[in-house]
Amino acid sequence: MAAPEFRSLDEFEYGTVDQVTPLVRRVIANNPSKFTYHGTGTYLVGHGDVVVIDPGPSIDSHRDALATALEGERVRAILVTHCHADHSPLAAWMRDEYEAPTFAFGPHPEPDPAMVPPPERDEQDDGTDDGAGGEPVAIEESTDFDFTPDHAVVDGDLVVSGGGITMRAVHTPGHTSNHTCWTLDEEATLFSGDHVMGWSTTVVSPPDGDMTAYIDSLRKVAGRGDAVLWPTHGPQRDDAGTYVSALVDHRLAREAAVLAQIRAGKTTAREIVEVLYTDVRPELHKPARHSVWGHLTKLVDDGLVAVDGGGLAVIDAHYRAV
Repeated sequence: MAAPEFRSLDEFEYGTVDQVTPLVRRVIANNPSKFTYHGTGTYLVGHGDVVVIDPGPSIDSHRDALATALEGERVRAILVTHCHADHSPLAAWMRDEYEAPTFAFGPHPEPDPAMVPPPERDEQDDGTDDGAGGEPVAIEESTDFDFTPDHAVVDGDLVVSGGGITMRAVHTPGHTSNHTCWTLDEEATLFSGDHVMGWSTTVVSPPDGDMTAYIDSLRKVAGRGDAVLWPTHGPQRDDAGTYVSALVDHRLAREAAVLAQIRAGKTTAREIVEVLYTDVRPELHKPARHSVWGHLTKLVDDGLVAVDGGGLAVIDAHYRAV
């Protein structure tokens, strides 16, 4: 079983329009982080009549770069992969500025308050919680609950046709329940959003993130036969089937390791991370706990693990093997 081979994106300049294929241009926003890599890549598909994918975060410099790139062109459609704050917020400005309709699977659902984890604080270098002094730790980019598309799509919908551009919706729940990739049939391309990233694995955190759905969606993409994947963060992948299959294997191997730890007597996501993520930087342990939580909820659904004492499969629950 080959581990997924991650790649870097080394040559780019913030705010510059790069022609990455005959039909596709990309502008990268200056919002680097441990979740966004170098930043959000907004894609412009076509020339003259343009489709925009993931307008990106509400950053003035990115908005201005997009306005410059689109000067003299008409925006015919705005496609959003999902409603995290590094993907959808500028859709509102773009919709008003260019009078273009927005397309997405739907708005981000409000979470069940009972499943929302309590805020976590940053940790000191010695690995102990600092109590009141630390800053709340982000597990992923915040959610844009204000975004609602003009057109809600379902899997397989034809959203753009004509002018040498054919694009369809591919619903890929997992990272979020409304995550949707977009095809460009003329170049056998899939714009994979955060579902598949070339530089890293994807955060899959309950309550909206769903590991079962995510693995199923990975298998769906692996079997599509796309020539190229263009993620919103990081480099393209021209080895789509092989790479995505390796991501599936990686997730299943991690699931097996989590189950083994439960069977060995570990009971919490925190305890499991301390064993399985010893080679991961400490500042990434909190996101790792959410990933382990995702695996634990899947194992509960699969009947292999249960919440000790009953109750909801929340992040700080104690778990036991069945």
